[in-house]
Amino acid sequence: MSAALVNISPPSNWVKRHAGLIRPGSKVLDLACGSGRHTRLLHALGHTVIAADRDLSGVIDLEGVKNIELKQIDLETPHWPLAEESFAGIVVTNYLYRPHLQALAACLDDDGVLIYATFAAGHAAFGHPKNPDFLLQPNELLNTFGKLLHVVAYEQVTSHEPRSAVRQRICAVGTAHSANKG
Repeated sequence: MSAALVNISPPSNWVKRHAGLIRPGSKVLDLACGSGRHTRLLHALGHTVIAADRDLSGVIDLEGVKNIELKQIDLETPHWPLAEESFAGIVVTNYLYRPHLQALAACLDDDGVLIYATFAAGHAAFGHPKNPDFLLQPNELLNTFGKLLHVVAYEQVTSHEPRSAVRQRICAVGTAHSANKG
């Protein structure tokens, strides 16, 4: 194992719990991929993964790995930089840029899965981020994506593992997803 991999946090339990809803062997976006903990998980599950971030230094060891594409892009441009793409799954953790939230739903396949988890109002009591621009308001993920997708699971929680945090989490699927049939 390379030294770069030693400091990678394990995948979030929320992402692990819901990743199985993503169509097997499909194209998945790990948005604001950071160290690539979810890129690695999704790749291990057999997906082709687009790992996107403005700084790819945390995933440089994945350069050239089959079925992983590293995309160095500014995620906070006025226009959604991935508007021409479509994905069977989108994973976002510990990142928030409100102007592009609805664009995430728009680039999901009809049977796609969105798995999103980040910090929420109240988190400032535990540490960074403290800026309200980076903290979700109560039920913000639910209010945003509940109008566009079918919500499979949602929670706003205060947890103390692995460190204290206030988070919102959502898993939502496109209207053609098999979880909706039946």
